[in-house]
Amino acid sequence: MADPIFHKVSAPQSIKELAQAVDAEIQGDENITVHDVAALNEAGDKDISFLDNAKYKDDFKNTKATACIIAPKMVEFAPKGCTLLISKNPYKAYALIAQIFYPVSTPPANISDHAVIAKSAKIADGCCIEAGVVIGENVELAENCWIEANAVIGDGVKIGKNSRIGTNASVTHAIIGEATRLYPGTRIGQDGFGFAIDPAGHVKVPQLGRVIVGDHVEIGANSCVDRGAGPDTIIGDGAWIDNCVQIGHNTKIGKGCVIVAQAGIAGSTTLEDYVVVAAKAGIAGHLNIGMGTRIAAKSGIMSDLPAGSEVMGYPAVPIKQFMRQVVALKKLTKPKK
Repeated sequence: MADPIFHKVSAPQSIKELAQAVDAEIQGDENITVHDVAALNEAGDKDISFLDNAKYKDDFKNTKATACIIAPKMVEFAPKGCTLLISKNPYKAYALIAQIFYPVSTPPANISDHAVIAKSAKIADGCCIEAGVVIGENVELAENCWIEANAVIGDGVKIGKNSRIGTNASVTHAIIGEATRLYPGTRIGQDGFGFAIDPAGHVKVPQLGRVIVGDHVEIGANSCVDRGAGPDTIIGDGAWIDNCVQIGHNTKIGKGCVIVAQAGIAGSTTLEDYVVVAAKAGIAGHLNIGMGTRIAAKSGIMSDLPAGSEVMGYPAVPIKQFMRQVVALKKLTKPKK
């Protein structure tokens, strides 16, 4: 259950309104009212829950929830008296309903007296700028931006409307799209890791590009996106990047990509649209990862991957091949009787 100290629930909703909002079919009492969302094993008689993983089928059978969002194949396991919202994508439907009960609250427009803002900066209507923020020369903030405490926005940066920059984040040499969120401690636009190796002392290569971040992007806490050395580093529309991810200079991330915690992508690599990179995976530089590729956790990518690849291991190979290798190794190391 959500802690009411930190999360404020909205008004009760009729099951008809919820079904309409998520395009789900109602099976059961169409006249009930739901007051909150809750997990299957914690829900009460005024809550709505969901089942998306058959692993929790027994919790579903025994839930006390008054309503539940499920896939059509799970209808037969429904407890007596539970009203069902039948959806092709129960988890997405739950996400949308949870947003209805717990909408994101945004602060009113305000510029703190304790922010430092260059006179040449352009701040549009509706922006909230909290204490300790530093905004450099010629920065442009579009309508309804929210810059949280102690964030630093470097000279010339442009940030699209309805975007949110988290506490202690820094943004330099960048253009940020609309409705994009940078979480606390995110670093955007710092120098890329570029230098000429020399025994007499390494020589820094000037990093002369930018970071271009699209619309509806999320970049997690303490993640770093280096600016390009010449070409720009680009993050496509709708990309979701987890906490503690490193993206090197000149990298191009396509739209809708998902990059999970502690993954690292070296410079000048391209991820085409809808690539998924799981936690702690590493991708070498100057590669092309084809559209829709899925890379398993802790994998090491050392060569290009065609569209639709599913790989695992270090060095990464197709998942089925990796599983055969595991089985073969197990047989080789099996103790003799």
